Amino acid sequence: MADKKSPASGWPLVKGDFHSGDANSCVAVVTFGSHLDEEGICAAGAAMCGSCKTENLGLEKVIANYIANPNIRFMLCCGTEVKGHLAGQTMIALHKGGVKDGRVVGAEGAIPFIENLNDAAIKRFQEQIEVVNIMESEDLNAIKAKMNELKARDPGAFAADAIVVEVKEAAGGAEVAAAGANPQFLEIEKRLDKIEKKIEFADAEVAQRVGRKIGRDIGILYGLVAGLIVFVMLLFMLQKLMALV
Repeated sequence: MADKKSPASGWPLVKGDFHSGDANSCVAVVTFGSHLDEEGICAAGAAMCGSCKTENLGLEKVIANYIANPNIRFMLCCGTEVKGHLAGQTMIALHKGGVKDGRVVGAEGAIPFIENLNDAAIKRFQEQIEVVNIMESEDLNAIKAKMNELKARDPGAFAADAIVVEVKEAAGGAEVAAAGANPQFLEIEKRLDKIEKKIEFADAEVAQRVGRKIGRDIGILYGLVAGLIVFVMLLFMLQKLMALV
């Protein structure tokens, strides 16, 4: 069995939208914009599983919990991307390129600014964790199969002990601390939320329209089939009558 270490006392340290499972597991799962059966994924052997919807504070919370547990060696990225925020793309970019002047290198999200993680914490994340990307997958069987594959590769706990990082939330709890320094960030965040809600409304409206059109098309098709059946029956009866004559 791979060597294991004790996570930081009270792990997981940072509260968030997730379930915790086996602290000795080498795999943690991030579902980003999706809400899947997190409890079931943990029961299948994940150290923790939850969503991550923001490209700043959300990422910091995830990483803080990971580096506080040396047993976590794989981050399985799955679920749908978060519109506007692009939390999944930002997480992968952070692991690859780190941070420069407080901004995640290569991030495409609107506000990818990191305030609570210092260089040592980011380096630890990069060295301890291997990112496994199956983004856009919500198939629980595929997720659990990939988890089993990664658990079979368990390299054991990271050599160094747990790192404890304090994640401070900005006023209101949802915005990054950088927003306090520059009000434009907060304004961008609010506009993104409005855009995201409009997109969700538009998606729902399109789905309803498509559903209504499909319903009408099916109704017309049923009518044509029923008419054809009646026509064939009448034709058959007419042939019978002519045969009797």
